Amino acid sequence: MSPSLATCIYIVAIFGLFCLNRDKSEHTSRALWIPVIWFFLTGSRPVSVWLGIAPPSSAIAQQMDGTPADRLVFTILIIFGLAILVRRGQRVLSVLANNWAILLYFFYCLLSVVWSDFPDVSIKRWIKATGDVVMALIVVTDGQPIAALRRLFSRVGFLLMPLSILFIKYYPYLGRLFNPWTGAPENTGVAMNKNMLGVTTLVLGLGTLWQVSLLWKKSDQPNRFRRLAAQCILLGLVIWVLFNAHSATSGACFVFGGGLMLATRSTKIRRRPAAVHVLVLGVLLIGGLAVLTGGDSGVIHAMGRNSNLTGRTEIWQRVIPMAPNAVVGAGFESFWLGPRLEKLWHSGYAFAINEAHDGYIEVYLELGWVGVGLIALILTHGYRRSIAAFRVDPSSGSLMLAYVLATPLYNITEAGFRMLDPAWSFLLLAIISASRILALAKEKENVTKPDAIPVEPAPWPAIGQQTTSVLVRR
Repeated sequence: MSPSLATCIYIVAIFGLFCLNRDKSEHTSRALWIPVIWFFLTGSRPVSVWLGIAPPSSAIAQQMDGTPADRLVFTILIIFGLAILVRRGQRVLSVLANNWAILLYFFYCLLSVVWSDFPDVSIKRWIKATGDVVMALIVVTDGQPIAALRRLFSRVGFLLMPLSILFIKYYPYLGRLFNPWTGAPENTGVAMNKNMLGVTTLVLGLGTLWQVSLLWKKSDQPNRFRRLAAQCILLGLVIWVLFNAHSATSGACFVFGGGLMLATRSTKIRRRPAAVHVLVLGVLLIGGLAVLTGGDSGVIHAMGRNSNLTGRTEIWQRVIPMAPNAVVGAGFESFWLGPRLEKLWHSGYAFAINEAHDGYIEVYLELGWVGVGLIALILTHGYRRSIAAFRVDPSSGSLMLAYVLATPLYNITEAGFRMLDPAWSFLLLAIISASRILALAKEKENVTKPDAIPVEPAPWPAIGQQTTSVLVRR
């Protein structure tokens, strides 16, 4: 099949998926398209790459300044997003107040600009990083937040997954690259590299699996059959892309997160939410025993990795001693800049590295032990919120748990706690969504709970009669 014909067929197929998934019973805001565009770009390629705009002359300059086109588009999206949030006022403030751990982390990141060697670059990146929170707030403060969440997964997935397959199969010069370590060809799809394709597929795959499980069990959903067909097709595309991306970390996290989600949907666990703690503890114990007994090397080889995790351990040994300050780090998004970057790029690596390939080490380099502690605080806060959301809404809470628990696992071999990384973006979205679920449940409880109104006693009680207030239910 010629690429032109394949392109036409894929465009029709994408349109068909949108038609199959339409549901007129749900009414979400048109503002939802703002986060859809945001996550489409962060999960694929920058605007400058899509438009074929030439990057700065040197790689160092590109790392420092980026491109004006990308900066303009992200700025416009953030400004539009903030305008939407201002109109939603009290709802936004309520959600932010319930996510103090995230606010504390971002405040510390802003504070770290003070000791950064490149404060101008750091502050610009901090502003861009807040876009992830803005987009999450647009989704969860929608009039129908769960419906908005479903449409976000569907819209982004219907665009990115078919396009990735199209690029891989019919436009190899766009959808494939050669591994800088081994020289072997790799599938990148619409992303910039296979790991980015893997994590994008991971986060969209969990959302798609969640929707399939919802439609499978709830037979009273409107237009259930065709919506289920659309989601099953998307899930098939996700599995194909994930398998062909050959991203071992993303594949393992998808199996872990998806398995956890399906396990928590079982009737026994839904009746006893405390059993979720036991399930999570069991997974952690198995992982810990594997490390203590040396079984982790067997797991690594089974995932298709060598003992040095495809060169990751060499990077860790090189960059950890380069941290300028163990307590507070180099400053937000400031480590991979300037002389340190030049030194690493001229130290004999086969390609120009710009991340630690470990989320915790990455945060340590940028924000020190304080930053690592704040990430741990966010994960703890997110876990507690997700458990609480699971108690009031097991269907949605299971998805939040999957993200909150799969993201820390992903960050063991990938730097996922970074701005605009899909793993980080959807972790924030999951935690904020869990808080919104709890708020809605509380509002519903207050509306349905009858108020007690005291009725004053008679002004002249009978002799010997005790004067009391009577509570009348209304």
